[in-house]
Amino acid sequence: MEYVTGVSKKETVEISEILSGDFEGKQVKVNGAVHTIRDMGEVAFVILRKREGLLQCVFEEGKTKFDLKELKEASTIEVEGTVRAEHRAPNGFEVRLDTIRVLSEPAEQLPFAISKWKLPTTLETNLDHRAIALRNVRERAKFRIQEGVVRGFRDFLYSEGFTEIHTPKIGAKSAEGGANLFRLEYFHRPAVLQQSPQFYKQMMVGVFDRVFETAPVFRAEKHNTKRHLNEYTSLDFEMGYIDGFEDIMAMETGFLQYTVKLLERDYAKELKMLGVTLPNVEQIPAVRFDEAKQKVAEKYHRQIRNPYDLEPEEEALIGQYYKEECGADFVFVTHYPSKKRPFYAMDDPADPTYTLSFDLLYHGLEITTGGQRIHDYQMLLDKIEKRGMTTEGMEQYLAVFKYGMPPHGGLGIGLERLTMKLVGEDNVRETTLFPRDLSRLEP
Repeated sequence: MEYVTGVSKKETVEISEILSGDFEGKQVKVNGAVHTIRDMGEVAFVILRKREGLLQCVFEEGKTKFDLKELKEASTIEVEGTVRAEHRAPNGFEVRLDTIRVLSEPAEQLPFAISKWKLPTTLETNLDHRAIALRNVRERAKFRIQEGVVRGFRDFLYSEGFTEIHTPKIGAKSAEGGANLFRLEYFHRPAVLQQSPQFYKQMMVGVFDRVFETAPVFRAEKHNTKRHLNEYTSLDFEMGYIDGFEDIMAMETGFLQYTVKLLERDYAKELKMLGVTLPNVEQIPAVRFDEAKQKVAEKYHRQIRNPYDLEPEEEALIGQYYKEECGADFVFVTHYPSKKRPFYAMDDPADPTYTLSFDLLYHGLEITTGGQRIHDYQMLLDKIEKRGMTTEGMEQYLAVFKYGMPPHGGLGIGLERLTMKLVGEDNVRETTLFPRDLSRLEP
């Protein structure tokens, strides 16, 4: 009988192992995908693409036991050779090849040159061949940075005593309500895809005090803009025993500070590759909704057309205003009008036409919505009645308030939007692995 005892050590080595060890002049075995071949005659450079980056291998006619004409781009291979320092090579070293063993070959030529520094394609072509386009190292780097954002979110919240939860995405009723719902049949019963995990994360505050989730949410909005998706990843948290919604803003600021340091430390190569300048998160200004609208109207001579919401142009100008006035990359806009917030948002006791809520703008784009929630059972019922809503389908949600809930609040962050702004793209599809929008269900 054989037993599996855990991860076994491979004969092949990775780029980081070579960089951290004493491999100069030593034989190594390495595998990877052929990213590109630069044939110089008697010598050729075979560039391998690996999970940690690019590795330069040197093919020498008469020395390397292989016919170079048999090697194709996009083949996966295993090579053996000698490590030599070379400052012009990626990572400062190369492998001078003795042998090449082909593991697999492509059936067809690649649809475009993925080895180019910048992909020579339109966004639509990129998305049509998404899994191939992402083999380009700069395209791939965006999603390494996105990984760092999610990692920062998780690690920071774990350190602050949060519990990670996983909530259902199919439900009978949505927390946000409205017509922007994907409806489906669930074993002969009507159901919806959830617009947010709002109900569940509030319910779990009564269990764990502090909870978070990273998961997809669905919006059946017929937008066709550079900032909207019909499915995106939401970074959500909810926390109990707060003194006010300011505690939520403080927690998000802490997450951003932690994540910027993490990206500087562990993702420096990707940041450099994409030319990213990380934002200033030392302190983030906060301004009331009505004051922000007034400041922008006065400075940029813009008429206030909608007193109850921020138009995209206003968001951009608020971002511009605080960048010009105090060098801020982010700004919290607080106290949104009650009529534009969900029923569970806590109204401001000083003026119930406004809520104890906020949006976080990053370079003039909303990436976060959050605030304090109503935790009193009767207050919730009164607000539902005032809005002409029904409690049907919300009985389980309301029950937790009937049996007692602490003061609490939370937020949701759009991962793809945050990544888009971080890496300097202007279309959210660029920072979405496989976008779902009005026209795209594949790949």
